[in-house]
Amino acid sequence: MHLAYPAVLAALLFCVGLYGVLARRNAILVLMSVELMLNAVNLNLVAFDVWLRDALHSGQALTLFTIAVAAAEIGIGLAIVLMVHRNRGTSDVDRLRDTAEPRRGDGDTDSTDEKAEAAA
Repeated sequence: MHLAYPAVLAALLFCVGLYGVLARRNAILVLMSVELMLNAVNLNLVAFDVWLRDALHSGQALTLFTIAVAAAEIGIGLAIVLMVHRNRGTSDVDRLRDTAEPRRGDGDTDSTDEKAEAAA
């Protein structure tokens, strides 16, 4: 088997996934793009395992581990996106960044500790 064909296909899949991560605004589509990138890595792992004729099949074993990690990642990621969508009403990544609560000391002069001290 020629290594160039799966390597080129994996590179194209990875580039499409990277474009999806950088260009998409919906958090679910960003998660899908990350999964596409992980699948490109899996394709490379299996292709190199077949090309090297590894007796231990470490590329295939690592691919199975990556699939398990990706399944956990998508489950937790979707749960977070659903909770954020319920609380904020949007899953737009740019709007979520804008609606973040201000950190302490970021222009917030009346913190809760100062209010409690002033009330005492």
